[in-house]
Amino acid sequence: MQPVGVIGLGQMGIGIARNLASAGFPTIGFDLRAERAALLRAAGGVAARSCAEAGASSDALFVMVMNGGQAKDALFGERGAVEGLSPGSTVIVTATVLPSEVQALEEPLAERGIDLIDSPVSGGKAGADGGALTLMAAGRTEVLERSRAALDAISKRTFHVGEQIGQGQVVKASLQSLIGCIFAATFEAFVLGAKSGVKGETLFDVIRSSAAGSPLIETCARHLLDRSFENTGSHIGTMYKDLGISMSVAREAGAAMFATSAAYEMFQAGISRYPDGDNWVVAKWLEEIAGTEVGW
Repeated sequence: MQPVGVIGLGQMGIGIARNLASAGFPTIGFDLRAERAALLRAAGGVAARSCAEAGASSDALFVMVMNGGQAKDALFGERGAVEGLSPGSTVIVTATVLPSEVQALEEPLAERGIDLIDSPVSGGKAGADGGALTLMAAGRTEVLERSRAALDAISKRTFHVGEQIGQGQVVKASLQSLIGCIFAATFEAFVLGAKSGVKGETLFDVIRSSAAGSPLIETCARHLLDRSFENTGSHIGTMYKDLGISMSVAREAGAAMFATSAAYEMFQAGISRYPDGDNWVVAKWLEEIAGTEVGW
């Protein structure tokens, strides 16, 4: 099987690396935090000493970092992956970044004979750990098919959303705008119920049985009702960053985003109040405003 690499072994990246190794791919990874190397070795992978070393041992290299600046540095910075990648290899950007940021990688990679797949993911830590991510892959069909086995090892489904690099990020920005609005509406609904004297369990059961019920809302509500505001695998910084990308894409496209802009402001307030919390701390902030607390 083709050797693969993973740059960025955070909550998402380590899950991707584990599933690649479990599927039989020789897997090498790199993270700036030395302690992440032990997790990779425990999963059967090899820890690289630099991005360049990870690139030199990979036919396909996943880049799962936090933002576009980190993705650029991982590839083109000092001891960047392009120093090791061979012509004919493929970089797969699974990070969520601005479309323009991933598009800026295409030409300098192509000049070195390296292909690019723009493939942000959805599914969070649970999806990464379980090999059940949803991939939104953009790139040439032949490049995508060459890496199909590796993509299948980390996903429940890979959607080929377009040939043009950047389209994967646009699809992800659209999806995140919807998810952010669903979270915001769920927080408000449960705070409204609590403030008005309705038991959280009652509202939870009604919503689950109604047309509004969904696994996403159920997960969101359970964290809120259980008062699980940290270490759930959904840090607020990620959603805040993603909604900022959604708003940026909307501005460039000329699309009005009234609900998304409200959700973005709510997450901005949440991260300002509870910078170390997960997404659900937005509801905690709403509770403070209303002078109530949601519970079972």
